[in-house]
Amino acid sequence: MQILLCSESREGKKRRSPNRLSPLSCVISALAIGNRLLALPLRKRKLDGSIYVRPEAIERMLEQLELLPRDVLTERCRIRDRGDPGYVPTECVMHFIRASHRDNTQARFASLYRILLERAAYRLPRSTNTVHISSSQAEINDLVMDTINMLVAGDRSEYCEKLDFFEIRFDGAMAKLRIDAQRKVWRRQNRTSRIENAETGELRPEVEQAVGAYDPFEYEKIAGQDYRSKLDGAIDTLPLLQQRIVHMLRKGIPIDSQDTYAVTISKTLGKVEKTIRSNRDKAYEALRCILDGDRS
Repeated sequence: MQILLCSESREGKKRRSPNRLSPLSCVISALAIGNRLLALPLRKRKLDGSIYVRPEAIERMLEQLELLPRDVLTERCRIRDRGDPGYVPTECVMHFIRASHRDNTQARFASLYRILLERAAYRLPRSTNTVHISSSQAEINDLVMDTINMLVAGDRSEYCEKLDFFEIRFDGAMAKLRIDAQRKVWRRQNRTSRIENAETGELRPEVEQAVGAYDPFEYEKIAGQDYRSKLDGAIDTLPLLQQRIVHMLRKGIPIDSQDTYAVTISKTLGKVEKTIRSNRDKAYEALRCILDGDRS
C-alpha cells in the first residue's frame, strides 16, 4: 500500500478550510484505512540507503494486536510461553512501548516496560549455579540492562533508530548488546586472556579445550524454542564467514570429505580445511560466551 503525504504552499495554507486535513491527519488517515491501524514504518537505513523493515510475520501480528483493547493486549504480553497461541513476540512488545508515548498512555507504558525488562533479563546468560554468579557476568548483565533503559528513555523524547533492530529481531539485538557490554567490561578489567593468540591468530589451548566439548546444536538444547531463538540471535552477531560455517554445520554438511563428489563446507566456501575449523572454533567460543555466559 502506498502512503501519500499531503503538502501545500504557504499561500494555500492560509486559505485552508477548517475541514481540510492537515499533513499529519493525512498520514494518520492513510495508516488507518479500513479500520485497520498499520504500524508506522521504521526509520533506520541500511548502507544502501533502504529503510529497515520488520519481518512480515511481525507486521501481521501488529495488525491483529492493534485491534485488541489495550487491557487485553497487556495481558497477552504477560504470557511467557512461546508455544502459547496468545504469546506476543517481544518485537511487538517493544513496538507498543515505543508507540505508547505517542498516545500519552503512561500507565500502559509502565506495564509493558516491566514485561519487556523481564523478558530481556530472561535472555541474559545465567550461571548454572543459581546461588553464584561471577562478578564479570553480573557486570555484563547490568550493563546490558542499563543500555536498554537508556535507549528506551531516549526514545521517549526523541526517536532512537537503535531500537529499530529490537522491532526486527529482539534476540539478535540482545546478543549484540551483550557482546558490546562484554568487550567494555573486559577492557575495563584489563583482561589479558584472549580467544586467540595475538601473534599467530591461533586459538589459545584453554579456549580449544573449552570449545572441544561444546556443541551448540546438541539435542537437549536445540529442542527448546527459547534456546533456538537465542541461538539464532547469537549467530547473527558473528562475522559473515563464521555465520555461513555455523549454518552449514547446523544442516549437517561436513567440513571436508574423502568423497570427491561430496558437498563440503571447504569446497562451498573455497577455504582450506584448517581455515574452516579455526573459524568454526572461534564461532563456537563466541556462541558459548553469549549463550552460557562468562565461565572464567
